[in-house]
Amino acid sequence: MHTYGTAAVNTRGHLEIGGVDVVELAAKYGTPLYLYDVALIRERARGFKQTFDKMGITAQVAYASKAFASVAMMQLAEQEGLSLDVVSGGELYTAQKAGFPVERIHFHGNNKSREELEMAFDANIGCIVADNFHELALIDEISQSRRQKMSILLRITPGIEAHTHDYILTGQEDSKFGFDLNNGQAEEALVTAIEKPFINVLGLHCHIGSQIFETTGFTMAAEKIIGKLADWKERLAFESTVLNLGGGFGIRYTAEDDPLEPAAYVEEIIRKVQEETERFDMNMPEIWIEPGRSLVGDAGVTIYETGSVKDVPNVRKYVAIDGGMSDNIRPALYEAKYEAVLANRVNDPVEEVVSIAGKCCESGDMLIWDLPLPKAATGDLLAMFCTGAYGYSMANNYNRIPRPPVVFVENGEAKVVIRRETYEDLIKLDLPLQLPQMN
Repeated sequence: MHTYGTAAVNTRGHLEIGGVDVVELAAKYGTPLYLYDVALIRERARGFKQTFDKMGITAQVAYASKAFASVAMMQLAEQEGLSLDVVSGGELYTAQKAGFPVERIHFHGNNKSREELEMAFDANIGCIVADNFHELALIDEISQSRRQKMSILLRITPGIEAHTHDYILTGQEDSKFGFDLNNGQAEEALVTAIEKPFINVLGLHCHIGSQIFETTGFTMAAEKIIGKLADWKERLAFESTVLNLGGGFGIRYTAEDDPLEPAAYVEEIIRKVQEETERFDMNMPEIWIEPGRSLVGDAGVTIYETGSVKDVPNVRKYVAIDGGMSDNIRPALYEAKYEAVLANRVNDPVEEVVSIAGKCCESGDMLIWDLPLPKAATGDLLAMFCTGAYGYSMANNYNRIPRPPVVFVENGEAKVVIRRETYEDLIKLDLPLQLPQMN
């Protein structure tokens, strides 16, 4: 078993996270159950943030809350001195309810509604990441009507895409996000924005991909953007005070994954930005980054109870669990790979290879194909690792299955931060076709 954070095996052969026995947690809170190793989230956050501090660089590390948004998670991010990236009115509302400092909230999205933008103005958040000309016009209109200043970043597509160990140079004009750096749209947006009386253009933002295991894509993007900023400084007298290079830092889902430590990404990004700004005799901008998955992904573990077992001779053995695509749609959506163990008998020898089936009425509801396990029986506990990002946040009520609770574990203590949905919760928005007949 590859261990993550505080995960360990105790003397009873049970999986333990945050100093708490997972078998006891399952007995207390039921299954399926999302667990988060809070110490690991703190370690990841500090790995990013403290590297900037040690190197004397002014920076913001913004938690990309789409990975997992809740009041408690946003409060934890605030405890670690992070900023916050939100992409909807709902995420902004959650941040406000969490008491998150509004000046450290950045609002993303390619189709923010007028109502969402007005929410951002009402809250007086730190910055809006402007994505397109329609949005620029809305921000200008709202800011002028209120006579209220708003800081923005312009989201640009730099023509570089990075995924895992691969990076490619592209024209990248075909993207739903941002202003293209190569076809003149980004410059047109900048010229438009800097002329607006209540818009303060802080700088540029880009996001080049996800699950990135190398620094090359980030350094290529920095080099290309700073070259363009040097041109704009000379021709337009515009100097960017912020350079946001986005997120996409990878995590280990399976043995094939080999990501870098947070500090390694930060050190290379800083080195390249320093090198390029010195080359063009420019001031060093603030560097902003947006880790999401890399903060919470491998800190999350989902616990299931095994149910039916179906052996198809000479084909495969299916072991069904009491969750599935309703609490983790990633395998069905894009064939995401995971590892898992039997949490109640971690040390038992592997005896067979099975496939983990979800309980939803979809043949594609399979969580793991070909998983080596001890001989699984009904009532075992399966712990599936690295489910902390895009598990709960993409959870759904397909088949009217209630969403599981979320429990934070740290220093031997467990705290429910999102309660389990009930059947009553499932129908609370339903309205009847007709009222019940009165006797």
